[in-house]
Amino acid sequence: MLEFTWPWVFLALPLPLFIYRLMARAPRQDAALYVPFFSVLSRLQSDNENLRSGRLLNLICCTLIWLLMILAASRPQWLGDPVQLPSTGRDLMLSVDISGSMEAQDMVVGNRQASRIDVVKAVVGDFVERREGDRLGLILFAAHAYIQAPLTFDRATVGTLLEEAEIGIIEESATAIGDAIGLGVLHLRNRPENSRVLVLLTDGVNNAGAVSPEQAGQLAQQENIKIYTIGIGADQVVQRTFFGARAINPSAELDEAVLTQIAESTGGRYFRARDVNDLVEIYEELDRLETIEQDEQTYRPTRVLFYWPLGAALLISFILALFSIPWLSMAGKARIEPDEADELADSEASRA
Repeated sequence: MLEFTWPWVFLALPLPLFIYRLMARAPRQDAALYVPFFSVLSRLQSDNENLRSGRLLNLICCTLIWLLMILAASRPQWLGDPVQLPSTGRDLMLSVDISGSMEAQDMVVGNRQASRIDVVKAVVGDFVERREGDRLGLILFAAHAYIQAPLTFDRATVGTLLEEAEIGIIEESATAIGDAIGLGVLHLRNRPENSRVLVLLTDGVNNAGAVSPEQAGQLAQQENIKIYTIGIGADQVVQRTFFGARAINPSAELDEAVLTQIAESTGGRYFRARDVNDLVEIYEELDRLETIEQDEQTYRPTRVLFYWPLGAALLISFILALFSIPWLSMAGKARIEPDEADELADSEASRA
């Protein structure tokens, strides 16, 4: 269906006619100068008369340009058929740690080592694709927390933004878990109470930010937001050195106590992902979150059309300007100048 965003613009349609009727015409003056080379001017005058014969065409073109400009200014748009949005699901905010420690390659995919962030992108990306009917959002955090995608049904965009997340786009020297939770609370608190879920994944301890994880957890509890926390990182990695192999714990800084406390206080759970299989199982379990009924919503896809009449008006204006150039007069003048030179040469020859 065709619709005009600003239909009141059509009130300006008769404006050129009003200006033509109300404004006084410029006074016309007859020629008062007589010149001896009248024949030359008459030849130019004939060319100008040929140009003036197109006044009607010019008037039609100018009228058409004005109509197209008014049409473009009214912002026409085409409204498609109503599309039903999913009426069940949850408001699910994903909060992903992209601090420098997420580059640690303590995950095994197949027979090769993989970094934590690469595994998270793969597993969480699959999780996002499966969450049909949910509104999904994405928060990235390191030393600071930022909303990367607000709550939306557009799962493809959320997955793309997660895939494009790189360590280093936020200051990576620290981890602001409390700020990440607080930002999630800010974006979830206005949603239906029984649908608010925050899934936070990290591999470290809170050592930055303005809000502590405990304070943020209390805010989430007050807003009835359920938080699921995931601690990622292997418990043991064999490190080979010049003096031989030794086992180290790459997840020694993971604050499991705080993550467990936050999850349990809000009605959620804490999960421990020591390898890829653990992480896959965790998100499969999160997939089983019960759905709830939400208000039915529809939207109509919109396609703007103003650039078509605007482009047509510009094209006609260009053509009109091109044909308004007195090509014939310039060509006649070019013919006259050689004739005058010949006449001058003949007169000088006769005097000689």
